[in-house]
Parts: sequence; structure tokens; C-alpha cells
Amino acid sequence: MNILQAITSPKVFGPWFADVTSWQAWFAFLAALFGLPMTEAQLAIYQRQTGRSEPPEGPQREAWLICGRRAGKSFIMALVAVFLATFRDYRPFLQPGERATVAVIAADRKQARIVLRYIRAMLTGIPTFKAMLERETADGFDLAGQVTIEVATASATSTRGYTYAAVIADEIAHWPSGEGAAESDEDILTAIKPGMLTIPGAMLICASSPHARKGAMWEAHRAHYAKDGGPLVWQASTLDMNPKADRAEIELAYTADPAAAEAEYGAQFRKDLEAFVSLDVVEACVSLDVTERPYEPGRRYRAFVDPSGGGADDMTLAIGHMEGDRCILDAIRARKTRAPSSPEIVAQDYAALIKSYGLSVATSDRYGGTWPKEAFRRHGIEIEFSEQPKSALYQDFLPILNSRRIDLLDNRTLVAQISSLERRVARGGRESIDHPPRGHDDLANAVAGVAGLCVRRPVAPSASSARFAWA
Repeated sequence: MNILQAITSPKVFGPWFADVTSWQAWFAFLAALFGLPMTEAQLAIYQRQTGRSEPPEGPQREAWLICGRRAGKSFIMALVAVFLATFRDYRPFLQPGERATVAVIAADRKQARIVLRYIRAMLTGIPTFKAMLERETADGFDLAGQVTIEVATASATSTRGYTYAAVIADEIAHWPSGEGAAESDEDILTAIKPGMLTIPGAMLICASSPHARKGAMWEAHRAHYAKDGGPLVWQASTLDMNPKADRAEIELAYTADPAAAEAEYGAQFRKDLEAFVSLDVVEACVSLDVTERPYEPGRRYRAFVDPSGGGADDMTLAIGHMEGDRCILDAIRARKTRAPSSPEIVAQDYAALIKSYGLSVATSDRYGGTWPKEAFRRHGIEIEFSEQPKSALYQDFLPILNSRRIDLLDNRTLVAQISSLERRVARGGRESIDHPPRGHDDLANAVAGVAGLCVRRPVAPSASSARFAWA
């Protein structure tokens, strides 16, 4: 039984497809993925969504599914995972005690749980599959026949060592990408692929709504879309794949932010995003093997705090000084503010470090409200709020980086955060600079802030205000 036959069977996936008319585009995709004969209508859909003229000659070893949000891709990826785990016998290719893994790898645990819920519903709701279920764990299911379905988060380290029958990379366009990332999408795929070598016909399926024109998905699209042969690249809007999606809501999204909606629902890579600064430029500013510089009497230091703590964010601190026309970064800190720590404990520790550089005043952005002012004051440090928003700090930071007027510490997190920043232009020409989806820039923000404090010098201060000019 092939996957399309399983979908139409009332004893298998049939109950999930009561209205088959709304799934026609997905049936065409599955026919292409598994190398099945296509109807004339399916071939027309295939040609429109791939830009190819000839149908695949057989099952795909590698496929890239680029489609809009709410198109149904998480459900289909779960269905593919269950089908591959239950309808194929991998035991001839396994050693005693070895298990074939069908892995669904997501950008984060929240996304992984979405796919896991679909998989659980199929395995427990279909009697044939329920009889195959040996054990359920927090991250997946062990099935008869030495097969495991497992969900995991994107990591080059944790994905090694498996024997993969299939890997489904969910929302891969939103994984970290580029040379500055600690573990990029390319690093993770490189770690995964050796685990697929011993299972004939093992599949790699990368599915996502698109984002910026960078990363593994963009490179696959650029290399293989609209070209016969090679990995399958399927690109389709939300409404192409799911005609039942709310058309009025999608139209409202296009009205509010056309560039974002074109990516979210139109499945087009964003043209309004570009890298803020290259990795080469950032690394040229780094003093190798220098992780901190001690206090030296006579120097005038500056401190900048990014108090946006809580959740996944860090509360960060940067201290620096000027030497000639260059800003020298002396110390940086990044700490979580959730248990077992707390904002108060972190503020106390940061205040002590600020004092050790002879300072009684630090600058902060306004994100954290008034609590940083009160918390630091309790420990002898006055907080002044920056007049510049984050994007303005980054705009001032760019010429400092490009001209190598800053000496950065050797910290991989800092380098990765700065080099992953994205510049986007909204309607009306307004520019903003921020971290990519699921990324962080807490440490980069603090360093940009202290660089601005160091490089600018007061000019003609008055009793009510102080103006600054570039040194």
C-alpha cells in the first residue's frame, strides 16, 4: 500500500481526509515525493509548484517544501513520519539492538510538540498502528520492527549517532543560519546525513515557511527550483495548499505588511531583509583569546545594561573605554534572570562589576521600565536611560564596526549575535535592525550601546540637556 492508498483507506488515514477536494495539492506533493504515478491534474499542480516539466522518476531522497503558514505542512509531515515508520521494514539493514529512527527535528520544543500531537493521534487512533506501539516516551514512540519516531530540537550535537530512516526538518528557514551561528542549519544537516547512509531510500524532507534569502533552504531553492532532476523543491502559497484557509484574513495581512505577508502566506523569500554586517567584518574587530580586560586607573570607562531579562532573554552588561579613536571592550556579561537566579541577584552582581571599573553610573535601554533604576540604585549604581532605541544604536554601531574602531572581546556568542542581525525596510522607508526569528541579540545590544557611549563625546552641555558629536 502506498501513501495515497493509505490516505484513501478507511482503516488507515482515511478518517483524517473526509473532504478530499481540499487536499488535492497535498496529494500531488506526496505523489512527487514518493515517485508515484500522477493524474493529469496532479501533474499540472506539480509543474506549477515546482517549475519543472518532467515528473520525478522515483522516490525522492531529499525534498524541500516551501509553503505558507497554515497550509497544513506540520500535519502532512507527521503523516509522512507515521507512514515511513509503519509501512516499511528496516530490520534487514539493522544490527541486533539497533533501531531505525524517523526523526522530526523542529526549531524549538514548542514547534516539536505540535508535530508530536499529530503523530500521537495517528498512532493511538488507528487500531493497526496502536497494535504496533511498544512504548511512548516524552519525545516519541517505539514501534514494533525496531523503529522509533522521535521529535527533537535543532542541534548538530544531539542529532549525531542515530540510524535514520527519515529526517523531517520542520521550519528549517527559521533555524540559525550563516557562519556566525553557533550551530547553523547547514551544520545540523551535515551532522544528520551520515546517519542516513545505511538505510536504502532514507529520506530528508525540509519543510518551512520562508524567511530571508540566506540559509540552507534559500540555497536549495536557488540551486534546484525549476530545474528537472536533483532534490525536489516545492514552493506554494497557503491558499495553493489549503483552499479552506481564511482568504479575508490573509488579505488583511497583505494590507498591513505586504513584505511579511508575502513570506508568511505567499511562500516567497523576503526581499526586504539583508544582513546587518558580515561575519568577516565582525571577526576582524575581535582580539583573539582576550575574554576580559582588567580595570586600569586613569581610564574613563562606560557601562551599558540591557535589562530585557525574563524568559529566554539574558540580562546583559558591557563595559568599555576609549583609546585614541578606538573603543576598547573590557568586560561583558550575560545572565538569565529566572530561577535559581533573579533580576535582583543579577543587578547586584552587575553593580559590583560596574563599581570595580570605577563607575557609579550606567546607561540602560528603556525596555525594562523603571525596575532597573530602582534595583541598581539599591546597590549604589545610578541608571540613566538611553535616548536611542535599539535600531538607532545598531545604525550608529555599523560604521564603528566597518572602520574597525572597536576592539571586541573573543566571545563566540557575541560574534554570532552581531553577525546574525537583520536589517529590514518597512513601507515608507523606515528601517529597523533586529535579531532573526527565534534569535537573540541581548549581548549585541549592550555592546552596541557601550560603543555609542564611548565613541561619542559631549559637546557644549547645558543645564537642561547634553548634545553629542562623533569623536
